[in-house]
Amino acid sequence: MNTTFVQNATPVTINPALTTTVMGYPVFSGKLDQLSMGSQTPLLINTMSPNSYGLAQRDPLFEKSLKNCDVLTLDGIGVALGSLLLNGKNIKKIAGADTFDYLAAYFNQRGGRCFFVGSTEATLQKIVAQLAKDFPRLEADYYSPPYKDELTAEDSAPIIARINAFKPDVVFVGMSAPKQEKWAYQNKPYLNTKVIATIGNVFDWYAGNSKRPAKIWITLRLEWLVRIFHRPEIFRRNTGNQLVFLKDMLLCFTRLKKISND
Repeated sequence: MNTTFVQNATPVTINPALTTTVMGYPVFSGKLDQLSMGSQTPLLINTMSPNSYGLAQRDPLFEKSLKNCDVLTLDGIGVALGSLLLNGKNIKKIAGADTFDYLAAYFNQRGGRCFFVGSTEATLQKIVAQLAKDFPRLEADYYSPPYKDELTAEDSAPIIARINAFKPDVVFVGMSAPKQEKWAYQNKPYLNTKVIATIGNVFDWYAGNSKRPAKIWITLRLEWLVRIFHRPEIFRRNTGNQLVFLKDMLLCFTRLKKISND
């Protein structure tokens, strides 16, 4: 891989007071406006859910990608419950959509640039068209990568070159978990940007391909319940991972299991 654009890959320092360890994962417990985005090292933002936890149990690189990102936001009532039971702390949910809305508005105010990696050409075109309406001062470009489980160095090289030529303030990655988190973690050192945010199915929501549940369900932390009715196949696919999380959470709560923070 061409490393002409290699940057400092050292993690960005986050105030420890803004992080709460939940079952071995450093979950962000602050607000997005408390983050500094002016570092020369890209700020890598991922989300944490019970499904992510289950997937990571059998995917060491995915686990490493989550534990070693700069900001790991809570996306899932199960992780919030785990924090309450194990730490006595209520962490506010910051889903991928919340991260996208905040960063788009933040860089729009500054006349910035954003780049989208993932999905199809048609979806990306819809995203850019909608972005021009919602955030008119935010320039955008995109890249639709090959559709495969893992992107090779050869696959990633043109993506990186395109990103660095555009010089965006933020790179939004929407390739679904765990592919997007692993790609962002592995390629962070090569990206010339301020922020990298993995936001998954936000691409489809924002493009209008699918709808996010109404705000009342999000406020009540029941967004997952609405998704079950609309996409039962996702529930069936993720149930095993969620049960792994629930089992480990209960074992930790009863002190029958200790999870390392490493």
